[in-house]
Amino acid sequence: MIDLYITYGGKLYVTIKNLKAGIGLLLIAVIVFTSFMPISKANAASDPIDVNAKSAIVIEQSTGKILYGKNIEERLPIASMAKIMTEYLLLEAIKDKKVSWDQKYTPDDYVYEISQDNSLSNVPMRRDGSYTVEELYKATAIYSANGAAIGLAEVIAGSEAKFVELMNAKAKELGLSEYKFVNATGLENKDLHGKHPEGTNGDEENEVSAKDMAILANRLVTDYPEVLETSSIAKTTFREGTDDKMDMPNWNFMLKGLVQEYEGVDGLKTGSTDSAGSCFTGTAERNGMRVITVVLNAQGGPLHTARFTETKKLLDYAFNHFEMKELYPKGQVIKGQEKALVDQGKKHEVALELNDSLSFPVKKGEEKNYQPKVELQKDKYTSDNKLTAPVKKGDAVGKVTAEYTGSDKDYGFIQAGKNSELVTKENVEKANWFILSMRSIGGFFSGVWGSIVDTVTGWF
Repeated sequence: MIDLYITYGGKLYVTIKNLKAGIGLLLIAVIVFTSFMPISKANAASDPIDVNAKSAIVIEQSTGKILYGKNIEERLPIASMAKIMTEYLLLEAIKDKKVSWDQKYTPDDYVYEISQDNSLSNVPMRRDGSYTVEELYKATAIYSANGAAIGLAEVIAGSEAKFVELMNAKAKELGLSEYKFVNATGLENKDLHGKHPEGTNGDEENEVSAKDMAILANRLVTDYPEVLETSSIAKTTFREGTDDKMDMPNWNFMLKGLVQEYEGVDGLKTGSTDSAGSCFTGTAERNGMRVITVVLNAQGGPLHTARFTETKKLLDYAFNHFEMKELYPKGQVIKGQEKALVDQGKKHEVALELNDSLSFPVKKGEEKNYQPKVELQKDKYTSDNKLTAPVKKGDAVGKVTAEYTGSDKDYGFIQAGKNSELVTKENVEKANWFILSMRSIGGFFSGVWGSIVDTVTGWF
């Protein structure tokens, strides 16, 4: 015999006289109650694809929106993808006129020795040779030449050790959080013939999270889009027309005309070492949407192809399921933020609108699941949530971005999301002292009259 009592609050009381029956009823009760328990969106949503890599990410370039991510925060070896930072610092130095494309460089003993190591990716350089910065750059970006990368580091900073300091400083400036740069090439320090940069250890190598690699690649493509003119070259020749000429095929097999060609791919950098495995940071553009991908330690195939197989999964998912849409046009009025109250102004309020259109990578068929998210600039408002006159037309008072409200997993942004500014539509001049005085007096008497009315009302 079993006495079973169930309360509304979900408490279960069982008086067990038959142990087996009691356990059975207890299990039934548990199943019944847990079937009605709410499942959170985060737990209910599963990853849309399975990428066979230790870490992977794909983002939309203009917004930094993460379309998919796997283990994106863990700092991992990146091999020659470290050269993306080397390229960034070079292009920055070119822009700042600290270095010129035709500037000449003669290898020192260290660079000469590394460049002659045919177990590494290299273009052999002569000890007394003279090479332009542009030659070194193309050898680095296209063929991943390690001696050339060190040569660039010496041109920019005077030594590779000083260059490593610049790499880490720039990483911090760009907002990276999980990184460690120890050389300009991405090689393991143990492969640098005992001449690894001062201040680093012989057993170290460059390590960056997939998320931070996406941030770095995004900044490279955004700040220096001309990099794609070089990274998209499938094959070229080093020192054409000289006795030192050498073919330089691109290690990015996804470029047009190569064995794993993928429509739209035009960059960016491969990498592989014993500890890093098969790595690739890629970028592709289709139908007005550019994405950036990162795979670290890709599995399930040969070293030089697994990274592209897994990258294809990321690209297919991005291009098949997302498209760029203008969600909010310039001048859009956002519901709930149509106006702002103004303190001390000739007018008591001012209308608000978007200063620019906001385009966003939207899941195909789910445009209705994107809603505006507003963040007001607190320093522009008083404690009672008013703007203070004078107010100028076009003053930014907040930021608006898009927020996904659907049922699928949302991965957020690599950094603060792209937004459009919420601005004032007109000028509001400050009221003169007489108007402000009259308002103050009016407010006082209004308060007094209200008190009198309340008191008299209480008599009856």
